[in-house]
Amino acid sequence: MLDFTSDVAGDALSPAQASSAAVDDQTLLDAYSNAVIDVTERVGPAVVRVETGPKAGGRTERGGLGSGIVISPDGLVLTNSHVVGTSKAIRLRDVEGVVTEAQVLGVDPDTDLALLRANHARDLRYASLGNSKSLRRGQLVVAIGNPLGFESTVTAGVVSALGRSIRSVSGRMIEDVIQTDAALNPGNSGGALVSSAAEVIGINTAIIQGAQGICFAVASNTAQFVLSEIIRHGYVRRAYIGVSGQTAPVPRRHAVLAGVENKLGALLMQIEPDGPAARAGLLPGDVVIKLDGVDINGVDDLIRVLDRDRIGRTLAMDVLRLGRLRGIDIHPLERKPAARQAGS
Repeated sequence: MLDFTSDVAGDALSPAQASSAAVDDQTLLDAYSNAVIDVTERVGPAVVRVETGPKAGGRTERGGLGSGIVISPDGLVLTNSHVVGTSKAIRLRDVEGVVTEAQVLGVDPDTDLALLRANHARDLRYASLGNSKSLRRGQLVVAIGNPLGFESTVTAGVVSALGRSIRSVSGRMIEDVIQTDAALNPGNSGGALVSSAAEVIGINTAIIQGAQGICFAVASNTAQFVLSEIIRHGYVRRAYIGVSGQTAPVPRRHAVLAGVENKLGALLMQIEPDGPAARAGLLPGDVVIKLDGVDINGVDDLIRVLDRDRIGRTLAMDVLRLGRLRGIDIHPLERKPAARQAGS
């Protein structure tokens, strides 16, 4: 008869080893809990509830609800543009229940961000924006907000992915988005995604309806750029050329004849009369494959290239027209600030 006793006994943990392993597990759990608790205590007071909707008859009519992050002691607050919507009556409610009226300093629907200022507020508890470029997949993050109207709710998870792109309410792609499995629900929008160092590394912005645990936040570096633009100009400056288009495949024979490698380009559908594109001689049906030395593999690439650094400059554009490559000089202008979008 075979005897397995010695092998089993050899693999089994002794009582002392089992006790040590249990202690190690408990230590890890305590360290995780303490990290979440520390982040919550340091950043939680800086996360406010954002309420929209007019007051009538001494009471507040029901409007939209979301979250916001106080980022300076004098009352600057970051939130989502879709939380603010078109509302002019905005109130901020802190963790102690104190309500403060706020005004909109600027919105940027293209990144789903808005900047508010709390009226008559000084020495507020605030949080610092961190460097989202330092994030790593698997890193612990904590989401703080007011989901479904439940104030000061905390969830924890990890950074699931970096560098995602999602489409904003304006139709433009938001780049460098953080994906997390920290649970988010309606009302978390505009709240803080925080690192274990208690720095805000993202502004929670979206969940995928019907999916399980796939949530997104606008990176803090994007928020820092939008913040500085709104403070300086009241909006985010971007270039425009006056076209509408769509991503379209470049026929292989056209690419070969033109000597280009693009499989996709930006097909121009409409040209705005007397706009930069019309003045440059662009026509409906042209396919943009390069702008200012940058390959254009779709309409999102074209939009991305038209940033503030290209306002007022004459740029070289390569287009395919009836299968032939043409070089065109175009002079982008500054795009007018986007109208505030209605939202909840």
